[in-house]
Amino acid sequence: MSTLDFLVELGTEELPPKALKKLSASFRSGIEKGLAEVGLPHGEVVAYAAPRRLAIFIKDLTIQQPDRIENIDGPPMRAAFDADGKPTKAALGFARKNGVEVSDLDNSGEKLRYVKEVKGNPAKQLLPDIVAQSLNDLPIPKRMRWGASRVEFVRPTQWLVMLLGNEVVDCEILAQKAGQESRGHRFHHPHTVRISSPANYQEDLRAAWVIVDFDERRQMIQQRVEQLAQQENGRAIVPHDLLDEVTALVEWPVPLVCSFEERFLQVPQEALISTMQDNQKYFCLLDASDKLLPRFITVANLESTSPHFIVEGNEKVVRPRLNDAEFFFNQDKKQPLEAHNERLKNVVFQAELGSVYEKAVRVSKLAASIASHLSADVALAERAGLLSKCDLSTEMVGEFPELQGIMGTYYARHDGEAEAVAIALNEQYQPRFAGDELPASVTGQAVAIADKIDTLVGTLGIGKHPTGDRDPFGLRRAALGVLRIIVGRNLNLDLLDLVDQATANYGSQLSNKKVKADFLAFMNGRYQTWFSEEGIDVDIVKAVLAVNPTKPLDFYQRATAVQAFKQLPQAAALAAANKRVGNILSKRDQTQALPPLNNELLQLEEEQVLASAIGLHQSDIKDDYPSRLQSLAALKEPVDDFFAKVMVNVDDDALRNNRLALLSQLHGLFLDIADIAELQ
Repeated sequence: MSTLDFLVELGTEELPPKALKKLSASFRSGIEKGLAEVGLPHGEVVAYAAPRRLAIFIKDLTIQQPDRIENIDGPPMRAAFDADGKPTKAALGFARKNGVEVSDLDNSGEKLRYVKEVKGNPAKQLLPDIVAQSLNDLPIPKRMRWGASRVEFVRPTQWLVMLLGNEVVDCEILAQKAGQESRGHRFHHPHTVRISSPANYQEDLRAAWVIVDFDERRQMIQQRVEQLAQQENGRAIVPHDLLDEVTALVEWPVPLVCSFEERFLQVPQEALISTMQDNQKYFCLLDASDKLLPRFITVANLESTSPHFIVEGNEKVVRPRLNDAEFFFNQDKKQPLEAHNERLKNVVFQAELGSVYEKAVRVSKLAASIASHLSADVALAERAGLLSKCDLSTEMVGEFPELQGIMGTYYARHDGEAEAVAIALNEQYQPRFAGDELPASVTGQAVAIADKIDTLVGTLGIGKHPTGDRDPFGLRRAALGVLRIIVGRNLNLDLLDLVDQATANYGSQLSNKKVKADFLAFMNGRYQTWFSEEGIDVDIVKAVLAVNPTKPLDFYQRATAVQAFKQLPQAAALAAANKRVGNILSKRDQTQALPPLNNELLQLEEEQVLASAIGLHQSDIKDDYPSRLQSLAALKEPVDDFFAKVMVNVDDDALRNNRLALLSQLHGLFLDIADIAELQ
């Protein structure tokens, strides 16, 4: 089958930089899907993306769709022909619909069938629809129109290149007629560029000052930024998202070093970094001590003969931003941090749950209670909780919301608060996302847990549960944060105690009378989400949930022990036996208590051996779950022998109840850790 290389490039006005990678990936997957649907084999598929273009290159695309057979089913045979074998109206209608006679249909199966031979089409006829559909399916939340056209796309289109081999694929898509001419850099080469062939696409545009490969531009920027940072005796902060966004803004990247006045370094560096990264798309520099240098790197989109003009322009632009940050910082320091609580009395946390200040008071009480359980300084936790939301009403956090907690730490230190209190004001928000650091200080842990528990209990307490993908109050993230902190920092805290204290702090504000049960169920539901990331199987989570431990650290220790137990060769048989035991015990009269095990009624050797083995394990009081489960694995042989030789449900009541008591002891050994029957 003959093949040719294929290229499609859609030229536009500047595409949204934060969406460019996603648009490019979607365009590629749409093209691949379309080719698969029409049965056009091909080689490597490469996506290109730059500020003013999306392009796809396909190597060795088959130029002719293969012929194929289509089987079209009609009515059942019993409905297609009458008793005399004559075609019914159903058969005649099916034949007419397909443009053939009834005699041309296949009647060998359960249904009347039309076997249709379909001739393949040339790829040149199929490609326009595939490309158009792929562009139409791009994830564009809001499309725009331009001029008098009714065509809609993410940005106005400017040109279209579609080449199969060296020939143009004749079509019109998004108001652009396909041709062979692209366009070069807006300033360095503001002319058309003839693409000589699909394979030469990259080099043809490189000669016109456009690097179309997104990954190549990204790598160029990162390497040059790091080189310039080293020349300045610093280290560049290069967040992945910022690097992607800058890459999507330039066709010909030229990183340049700029500077700002050293007096701005008196402002918390997080504020300076935030405004330079978020507003100006600059890369900031740190020294060997991770302190901000009065330097930053901008990435120009051209090779200037006078780069100092670009540098001066960026320095001029950033100065007002830094002035604002300096002004806000100085204004906030004019009053103590605690004074901001007055403003928070008028800021609503939840309409039914009072103000943000009232939340801080509840967090203070709960944090103090948690600190007492952890043998930590209660007064420090109480103070940190009371100040926990103060920075929300500061000028700096009003301008830079992402600095909540961070600015609280700076202002607390300025006021002379205890260092543990200052640190806790930032740590209260940790972990902010999956994989984020956990609070390191005990005071920070107490406040972080208290803040999240207060939000969970309050929100669930007024009946606002997450539904489906909707979680507007971030309850799932808060719950996972609580579990991660307790387990990650080895804290012996009980969810029952926490929900009791939090509920008491709300008094009569909570309308949901089942808030405690809802809270515990919600927290239990988060284990599966979290543990799946840790490589712990779903059935293991269910096994531990069956015994309902309420201490997250204890839950985690049980789960990891069961995970190790599951790998043992005896685990499957013991899980099956445990399930069998559970089924037997569930069928007895639950209103009658079983009598204690009577060793004199153990008649058979197999039940005597099992009773002896169980007795050894019952005397084992170790809290080491892995060792206990490892030890219980030795019960496999006596359990197997018991079920092979001993009849439980005998007619003799005393004997039957004694054997049930023995099985109940066996069941209890495992249920003391987890219900291993779930491992099936």
